[in-house]
Amino acid sequence: MYTSRPEDPAIDRKYEEALVAAESQLGRVHPARVAGKEIHAPETFTVWSPIEPTLKIGTFSQCGMAETEAAILAAGEAYSDWSQTPWERHCACIREAADRMEEEIFELAALITLECAKTRNEALAEVGEAVALLRYHTSVIRDNEGFRRSMPADTKTDRYESVLCPHGAWAVISPFNFPLVLGAGAAAAALITGNTAIMKPASAAPLSMLTFCQILEESGVPAGAANCITGSGPAFGKIISQSPGIAGVTFTGSRDAGMWLRQEFTTHQPYPKPMILELGSKNPCIVTAQADLKQAAEGVCRGAFGFSGQKCSATSRVYVEEAVFPTFADILTERVTRCTTGDPREKGVFTGPLINREAKERFDAAVASVISAGGEVLIGGQSYSGKETHYAHFAEPTIVTGIPHDHPVMKNELFVPLVVLAMYNGIDEGIRLANETDYGLTAGIFSKDPAEVEAFFSRIRFGVCYANRKDGATTGGWPEYQSFGGWNSSGSTGRGVGGPYYLLSYMREQAQTRLRG
Repeated sequence: MYTSRPEDPAIDRKYEEALVAAESQLGRVHPARVAGKEIHAPETFTVWSPIEPTLKIGTFSQCGMAETEAAILAAGEAYSDWSQTPWERHCACIREAADRMEEEIFELAALITLECAKTRNEALAEVGEAVALLRYHTSVIRDNEGFRRSMPADTKTDRYESVLCPHGAWAVISPFNFPLVLGAGAAAAALITGNTAIMKPASAAPLSMLTFCQILEESGVPAGAANCITGSGPAFGKIISQSPGIAGVTFTGSRDAGMWLRQEFTTHQPYPKPMILELGSKNPCIVTAQADLKQAAEGVCRGAFGFSGQKCSATSRVYVEEAVFPTFADILTERVTRCTTGDPREKGVFTGPLINREAKERFDAAVASVISAGGEVLIGGQSYSGKETHYAHFAEPTIVTGIPHDHPVMKNELFVPLVVLAMYNGIDEGIRLANETDYGLTAGIFSKDPAEVEAFFSRIRFGVCYANRKDGATTGGWPEYQSFGGWNSSGSTGRGVGGPYYLLSYMREQAQTRLRG
């Protein structure tokens, strides 16, 4: 797999060949997929690559009420057979999909680069993670024998079993920043547990999930069990919230959108139904006086500026112990000077353009607010776009410091390449400041003191935590089966995308008592 890609000329050659092939296929019309068929909505929308405006990803169906209801109906009809299909068959289909994705890893990675401007390293890592995640889902089902377990009986005549059962038609809403792995991982989890799926990718990057839907169909998932709708996110959310045919929802995106969806779904459904929400974060990292400062700077740099900070796991607050603050700031600043910003298709580029102009404007506003509050920009702070950059929108990797702990830039998720440095004294204060947020997704520490590390793990209120990782919070560097779940406003289940407990979110328990015999 390519979750941590070694330097290999053969990999670069295959990726570049796939990129040329992918660019030659751009600009086509891509209908939605419902019940194994192409569905053309009356209205369409066009998606352009954030890399440059001449790269037209394609034209997509602006699905509305009719198309979405057709997908819900198809998923509901397919559920009757798919839910009764043996779990071994579910696993075989998802395993086949993973194998096909691995065979097409370079083509899928090239598509991700073109759709959302992810560099080759990160695009290859994303496909590798998706393949690993699907395979891990199958291993969890097999290890638990389809989640059917015998229970102790209190009589000699009865046989007791606990069985985990699917819910029904499951809606999966995925974001632009991981256009394949977050949608594919959730949809595969729904399917492998016996549910059916209606996938809704982000409008900025819909082609990866449409491609994945076709892969599922080619891998034996029956018509109607996997469907993919494209179009407006709010419109889709409104329709599924009011549809009694939807049994559960997985949503990855902003906190505001997720909380709105949760309210809508709770209000309009006839009884409580499961929701899995991952709603971003404001992720801290603690650097103590006992840290390897070069290792810490490497981890912060990768965690903060990979994919221009457009990750819910991105490091955005760094608390540095006062005794080493000046030294660490200098080391980190020097490391950032070596981050290359440019066309993500080119080898050696560390980060490419932002997803759209709105992201650039959000970056500019954040930098201006830091300066107006008396803060200091240690490096970066500039954004640019225009003809000389093919109309792409870039922001420099930026380090700021000197703002109050309650400043909006310290509190609000920005999704841009900007990290704040702040001082603290003592591990207790560092952990307290790190925890002062409504979010709770990813947090890290750099320290060679085992006592400080243990204090961090025992008291930090975040779902994904790490210590002394040179890759920091870079998701492309996580172990293949790393669970990725949030606490507080970052998530609603406490179980992440991956890990041994994730599939439980898609099932409900039934206790069965039978006569022995």
